[in-house]
Amino acid sequence: MSVVKPGLNKYEVVLANKYYLRELVESISLDESLSDIAYHAQVRLLVTDEFQKIGIANGQEIRISGIPFGGSSMVYLLHPGVVWECSSETTGIKHIDIDIYDRSIYLAKSEDEYLFPAGQTATDRLKQYCKDWGITSSIIADTKIALAKGVYRAQSIYSMIQRDIQETAVKGGGLFRARMSPDGLELIELGKNKNVWVLEPDQNVSQITQKRTLEGTVTQVKVLGNAGEDSRSPVLAIEKGETAKYGTLQVVLQDEKITTASAASISAKKLLCGMQETFEVEAIDINTIRAGDKVMLSSTELYVISVNHQLGNPGKMTLELASEDYVRRRFYLEGTG
Repeated sequence: MSVVKPGLNKYEVVLANKYYLRELVESISLDESLSDIAYHAQVRLLVTDEFQKIGIANGQEIRISGIPFGGSSMVYLLHPGVVWECSSETTGIKHIDIDIYDRSIYLAKSEDEYLFPAGQTATDRLKQYCKDWGITSSIIADTKIALAKGVYRAQSIYSMIQRDIQETAVKGGGLFRARMSPDGLELIELGKNKNVWVLEPDQNVSQITQKRTLEGTVTQVKVLGNAGEDSRSPVLAIEKGETAKYGTLQVVLQDEKITTASAASISAKKLLCGMQETFEVEAIDINTIRAGDKVMLSSTELYVISVNHQLGNPGKMTLELASEDYVRRRFYLEGTG
């Protein structure tokens, strides 16, 4: 007897590259955020006698495939994946819940130490990480911005990657994100996705929750240079934003890598931001939307901060969306320096 819920038959879970678990799948969710590198899935399976003979072990290879929204043939949605955590429960019928991550999770969980010379780009450094760690790379975007000398003591590889792409943003470059694909580790620029999906309240969207706040608003930025022990830091630049509208909400930026007034002005302007606005959207699932993608909410361009796909037919998804300026401030400029 099939236990597949209606709609899940257009998805496939394959364990160890040979066990097709479609008939055992009760639910699948996929979630991703700009705060993390790895794509995450949760799969709930019915445990039959046959499956118990096969078994499942932490560290095993696993993948999730599905038919894209509007498509006709299966593609990889999460691959290569690894079984990270398992938990089971028995209430007459046994079920097992599996937490799966794509293999970029190892970059978040593994530490190393690096010393990089000045003049390299984030692209150069990502290629070095891949070479040293034996990671296959795929599309690696050219970040173009020359970085300062990098002294990275023991920390995760992912944190080093983040520091490289954050420095790129601070210096006026684009917003980039590392992520795993079936072809290897990618470095992509946010908002450059080929298909920009349109979300319409009267068509494919069931609910929109809008949040507006002055928390996190910055209307004035003071950039300080380096100073001796007994002297005040020189002011390299002061940039004003919407002080007349929201009052003076100042942050101080002090970064040893910023040494000129022009560089200070560029960095300061990037930190200015007005009212903070985000949207939570519940909609029919478009199962290929990823964190960092650009979408259109009616006629407004927004970026996906996080996404949760509840796979099904049609399934549903929950998106957290915000403007490019908000994403730059929250994920690429806060905490830098």
